Amino acid sequence: MLSIPLRRWRLAAALVAVTAAGCSPALDWRLVRPDAADLEVLLPCRPSTYERRVRLAGVEVALGLSACTADGQTWALAHADMVDPALVAHALDELRRASLSNVGAGATRALPLAVPGATPQASAGRYGFSGRRPDGQPLEEQVAVFARGTRVYQATVLGDRLDEDAVDTFFGSLRAPAP
Repeated sequence: MLSIPLRRWRLAAALVAVTAAGCSPALDWRLVRPDAADLEVLLPCRPSTYERRVRLAGVEVALGLSACTADGQTWALAHADMVDPALVAHALDELRRASLSNVGAGATRALPLAVPGATPQASAGRYGFSGRRPDGQPLEEQVAVFARGTRVYQATVLGDRLDEDAVDTFFGSLRAPAP
C-alpha cells in the first residue's frame, strides 16, 4: 500500500522539478525506467533504446543505452552489470576517460552529484568539459559515472551549448527506486 503514495510523491516531485527548472518548450520531460537499469531518470524526450556487447574493465558486458535528442542537446543513460564487484571502480574510470577521449576534452571541472540509492564509490562523480565534434565544431558535455552494486552507469548530456537548468534537472532526477 505504501508504494502507491510513494509513486505519486515521486511523480509530483518530478513535475515540480521540471516546472522549477523553467525549461524550454522543446523539452517534453518524462520519467523513464530503462529495462534492466534498476534506475529512473527524467529525460526531455522519448528515448530510443539500444544494447550491444562491449569490453569494459577487461570483460565483455552487455551495455544498455537509452538516448534522445531535444533542443540541440543529446541526453543519454548507459548501464552495464559488471557482475564482479572488483571490476566496478575500474569500469567507472574507463567510462569517464572514454567520455573525455571521445571529444578530445582537456580540463574538466568537478560538479555536484548525488544519486539516491547509488553505492558509494571513490571513482563516481560528475564532470563538465568542452571538446570538439568529429567535424571540429565545439561541443560542451557533462557526464556522471556512478554505481549501484555491480551495475555501473554513465549519464551524459552534450550539445553545442548546454541549458544548465535542464542539465541540472536531468542529473538531479537520477535515482535508484526503492526495492
